[in-house]
Amino acid sequence: MNVDRAEGVVRPMDAELSDALIAHCNLSGQDVDRITEAMRTRRQSFCEAALQLNLATPEDINDVSHWVNEHSRADRPGVIESAIRNAQGGAALTVRQAIARLGSDLIHARDADSERNEKIRALRTDLMLLNDSTQRGNVFALLSPGRAEGRSQLCAELAIAFAQLGRRTLLVDADLRHPRQHILFNSDNQWGLAQTLGLGEPPYLHGVDGLPELALLTSGTIPPNPLELVSNRRFDRLIAEWRRQYDFVVIDTPAVSLYSDALQIATIAQRVLVVSRTEVTSFPGTKDMLRRLAVTDATILGAVINKF
Repeated sequence: MNVDRAEGVVRPMDAELSDALIAHCNLSGQDVDRITEAMRTRRQSFCEAALQLNLATPEDINDVSHWVNEHSRADRPGVIESAIRNAQGGAALTVRQAIARLGSDLIHARDADSERNEKIRALRTDLMLLNDSTQRGNVFALLSPGRAEGRSQLCAELAIAFAQLGRRTLLVDADLRHPRQHILFNSDNQWGLAQTLGLGEPPYLHGVDGLPELALLTSGTIPPNPLELVSNRRFDRLIAEWRRQYDFVVIDTPAVSLYSDALQIATIAQRVLVVSRTEVTSFPGTKDMLRRLAVTDATILGAVINKF
């Protein structure tokens, strides 16, 4: 981060470079504090201090400098935060876009006295007991037989509940057929998971207003080949990287009775929560979903009957 030492001004591009270096080198908060102190006392740039403290190598700095030059904020309007992560098969880049906001269907998530919110918190507790909540990498997909069963809404509410505990949470809309998360969060959906998988571009995450620990990856514009995209090895690599970055990753999926996408996603996520809705979901539909899930070797964490 080149600082104008006479005025103490940090240029936007330099701030992006320091953010990228922090993530690229997996620098801890303590590491950043050491670098910041060195910048103050030695009047060094962020990169100079990191290099002198042996917290980064010249190669690290060259890598992030090259990326920042190629993907400057001027070329990515609306981007407010970026980070480079090392991942299997190369650098997986995460870029955070403008803040999303809870829509009307999620306003109750902030109401501690809401009956539905209390049910969500109870479900959150059950899931944390079933998972190793002390470690990162708790990834699970929500599946339901059909549409209009409340799966997407429940995905969003669970992700919010985990983030409210201060746990780093990623909500992924992998329903590339009838996506809904961008509607629930009043967010743009021009670029999302479909473009990340189809074009090999970095995933563009949205922060959520009032929930600093929550990130949202929307579906992106609907592609012509959803099943092929979620079967792509890029998706495996993304989830492997998310396991390292987040405490909880909640994945929304398409209806199992209509498409095979959810079964592929369940295979990669390895753990699923099945959802049905009273007076909507049929018993044969649920039975067929469980039969098809059996061949995926995914662990079923539990079942939720949606009465709301």
